[in-house]
Amino acid sequence: MRLVDYLDKGASLDGDAPCLTTDGQSRSYAEVRELSLRVAASLAARGVCPGDRVAILSANDPTAFTCVFGISRAGAVWCPINPRNEAAENRELLDLFGCTVLIFADQFTPLVTRIRDDLPGLTTLVCLDGTVDGALGWDDFLALGTEGVDEPALDDLAMIVGTGGTTGRPKGVELTGTNIETMTAITLMSYPFDGRPVYLALAPLTHAAGVLCFPVLALGGEIVVMRSPDIDAFLTLVRRHRVTHTFLPPTLIYLVLANEGLDEEDLSSLRCFWYGAAPMSAARLAEALVRIGPVMAQLFGQTEAPMMISTMAPRDHFRPDGSIATERLSSAGRPTPLVTVAIMGEDGSLKPRRQTGEIVVRGSLVMRGYHRDPAATAAASAHGWHHTGDIGYLDEDNFLFIVDRAKDMVITGGFNVYSTEVEQTIMQHPAVQDCAVVGLPDDKWGERVTAVLQLRAGATVEPEELRSFVKQRIGGVKAPKQIEIWPDLPRSKVGKVLKTDIKTRLT
Repeated sequence: MRLVDYLDKGASLDGDAPCLTTDGQSRSYAEVRELSLRVAASLAARGVCPGDRVAILSANDPTAFTCVFGISRAGAVWCPINPRNEAAENRELLDLFGCTVLIFADQFTPLVTRIRDDLPGLTTLVCLDGTVDGALGWDDFLALGTEGVDEPALDDLAMIVGTGGTTGRPKGVELTGTNIETMTAITLMSYPFDGRPVYLALAPLTHAAGVLCFPVLALGGEIVVMRSPDIDAFLTLVRRHRVTHTFLPPTLIYLVLANEGLDEEDLSSLRCFWYGAAPMSAARLAEALVRIGPVMAQLFGQTEAPMMISTMAPRDHFRPDGSIATERLSSAGRPTPLVTVAIMGEDGSLKPRRQTGEIVVRGSLVMRGYHRDPAATAAASAHGWHHTGDIGYLDEDNFLFIVDRAKDMVITGGFNVYSTEVEQTIMQHPAVQDCAVVGLPDDKWGERVTAVLQLRAGATVEPEELRSFVKQRIGGVKAPKQIEIWPDLPRSKVGKVLKTDIKTRLT
């Protein structure tokens, strides 16, 4: 299936049903479908052909999300661009993907202005909600298309998603229609759905919240889009719209649990409250199962195998007698029906139950490969399995436990931060001799980015100065929340910094 086929399926069930709702205003399936046809026609009028890459840079917005279906209908490839990235990273991604069109929200005009001159292949700029020199306004863009276009794609490639690498350089993950179809099938068979679901999207539609829309659309459900995070508004919308499904990373779930009005709010409509994208405290999860309800539902995946490597449905959080299964709350659930999961040793052999190794997967959920990077693709698929880079084990009941991240990735607030990138940035500061970046457990963020510094002789630096230094270069998400200054870093006999020793000393 193409991405637009999920919208068309929902429209075939009832064109008048609400499809996208924002700020109290709903667009029906027929209206969203018609707009997607106009977007496709306008893209074709600007020379976009099947297989071309079209990027979207926007916060949560129903018009921007409708463009996803117009891109798909034109046979082009959707390239979501994370608005939280710094300009240099987004420029590199747009260049890597070979995007010819960028559709963006006016609030990101300064970012677009900084990078547009370095992207000669970007021939069409479209501003969704403003007037920008050198860019088409939304109405002028739509006026280009004279009739609806519905072009078949050249191949199964549906989207290219940017992801950081262990060197800090971004890669592009090629996801096919088959990948998304597998993810959708797993979602529908693994979690409770009944009738037309109502899905509340607070988390960014460029991430997990976006791809979770596809199974909802296939059932003709309603998607309530929040433009920005607001926990009070989130709880109000759950009650007002009788929301049945939603997704939040643990960081935001902790804010829900801290909300003074939570226990007075009516959340009885919820059937499935997904959590994932970062480790979640087992204690806070147990609290959520009581205060939010027996509706918590875990998902584990990665960009390269979206969302559904393993799942834990609401019922799996409880024992047969109805008590909370505390022994499995720290797991990532069980491998899903359409994915094969194994634990692999460094020599490529598969390990038995309870033995720790790298988590590897097979199946049609796994990406086609890294865009224009055959070496990285080959490395990720060594021995005929996709290598997740996560270390873990399977227990006797087939529950998957993740115990470490082989690539030193820190997951903070649902976002991936690669320690090497942060280290390289810190090393640019004139006061720093050496540094190491690790992730430490954090009740709010899941993990907090922690930097341990060795300063140059006679040099000094204030933690806030260094934090600002990093934030200006690679963004606030990647800036260390904790900074320690040590006279020297623990090292192996060959001089390699021992991050395990650092974590031991700090925890």
